[in-house]
Amino acid sequence: MRYALTVACDGSRFSGWQTQPGGTAAQDALERALSTVAGERIRTVCAGRTDAGVHALRQVVHFDTDVRRPLSAWVRGVNAHLPQALAVRSATAVDASFHARYGARRRRYRYLVYRSEVRHPLLAHRVGWTFREVDVARMREAAQALVGEHDFSAFRSAQCQAASPVRRLEELSLREAGPFVVFTFVANAFLHHMIRNLVGSLLAVGEGRRDPEWLDALLAARDRRLAAATFAPDGLYLDGAQYDARYAVPSWSDDGAAWFETLR
Repeated sequence: MRYALTVACDGSRFSGWQTQPGGTAAQDALERALSTVAGERIRTVCAGRTDAGVHALRQVVHFDTDVRRPLSAWVRGVNAHLPQALAVRSATAVDASFHARYGARRRRYRYLVYRSEVRHPLLAHRVGWTFREVDVARMREAAQALVGEHDFSAFRSAQCQAASPVRRLEELSLREAGPFVVFTFVANAFLHHMIRNLVGSLLAVGEGRRDPEWLDALLAARDRRLAAATFAPDGLYLDGAQYDARYAVPSWSDDGAAWFETLR
């Protein structure tokens, strides 16, 4: 049997999603719990291998096992063996053609920025923070150049292992919620550090340090050295992936937006 899980994760408590030699990654914790419930070694594949400090509202993983368990065992049973910073939210039986990574048609991330002259201790590790005034209209203007299919070399990290820097960014929207700015990114796939690099450059525009046309020039130059510094991982959330409807795997919904609204 193959199962697909949706998982929520506080990324500040783990050394990223992908398994680590010391067993400190979110994947390590999930596989230990799954293996305990299954009574055999379980390996997982995820929709997005997030970095240390990056959170997930709806990570998708799949795993294979010959062990028969009710779906509730893969949710409540597994959660009983997980740390508080990680939880399975749903389990779905799927056929062998489902693949959490390669089957994802698009992925959605959100980035949450807190605007305040001073940092807030209760928001530590939950938001990106800027003490400067931010003009959201200027950022929206600059963001228009980024939507569509482009070579995003100016926004990929030096460690990026993707075969091609070309990605199709379907949505880049910004919404204000009190002192917060919520960035929403939807694409077929993302490059390593791409979103954090985009947020850093957009904030340079919003804070008046660059003109909106600068983003268009960065795309054309294809030179990472010309863009802004990589922004903090703290405010980045994987908000789901979409698959063929026949698998009935929960994808993103409005629950992510509702969660951000609680921070008003």
